[in-house]
Amino acid sequence: MSAVLLRHMALTGAILGGFAIAGTALVALTEWDTKEAIEKNEQISLQRKLNEVIPHDLYDNDLAADTLKVSSKELLGTPKPVTVYRARRGGEPVAAVFSAVAPDGYTGSINLLIAVRDADETLLGVRVVEHHETPGLGDWIEVERSDWITRFANLSLSNPDELGWRVEKDGGIFDQFTGATITPRAVVKAVHKGLKYYHLHRDELFRAADGAPAEGETTHGSE
Repeated sequence: MSAVLLRHMALTGAILGGFAIAGTALVALTEWDTKEAIEKNEQISLQRKLNEVIPHDLYDNDLAADTLKVSSKELLGTPKPVTVYRARRGGEPVAAVFSAVAPDGYTGSINLLIAVRDADETLLGVRVVEHHETPGLGDWIEVERSDWITRFANLSLSNPDELGWRVEKDGGIFDQFTGATITPRAVVKAVHKGLKYYHLHRDELFRAADGAPAEGETTHGSE
C-alpha cells in the first residue's frame, strides 16, 4: 500500500473522528440545555401549584427553603423520599404542603400536592402534579379541566368520617366521573392517607431541622 494512500486513509479517519467527537459534544450540549430547561419548567410548575394550595398571606417564611424529606410507602404512596414544604408565620407553624402518590390510577401513578392547615388539620387544597389518565375521562382531576379537585378544601379526617372518604359508588361523598371511577377513587384514597400521615407526624415535621429527614423517617412505612 502506497504512502499516499496511507496518508489519505489517515486523514479520512481523522476527519471522521473529528465529526464523531463534534457530534457527540453537540448531542451532550443539547441534552444539557434541554435538561436545564425541563428542570426550570418543573420548578415553575411546582411554584404555581404551591401558590394554588396555600395563599401567600398565610405565611411569611421562604416556603421553598423551609423543607425536609420524609418517607412512608403506606401513607404517601411511594417508597421514595418526598419533600415537605413548611409554612410558618412569625416562626409558628401554619401549614405543610407535601407530595403524595396515588399508585392505583387507571393508567398509572397520579402525583399529588396536598396542603394541610396546622391549626385544625383541615385541607387547604389539593392539586394534581402529574398523571397519565385517559384524556376526556380521567383527566377531570386537573383543575384546568374541572373544579373537582378543589372540593377537598376544608375537609379533614373527621369531615367526612372514615366511610365518607370514598366515591359515591362506594358509599362516600365524592363524585366519580362517568366511565372513569378508578381515577377519582385513587385520588380520594391518596388524599385521605395523606391526611393520616400529617396527623401522625405533624410534630416531628415541624421539629426537624431544615432540609433534614424527619425523625423516625425510615420507620414511617410500617404504619
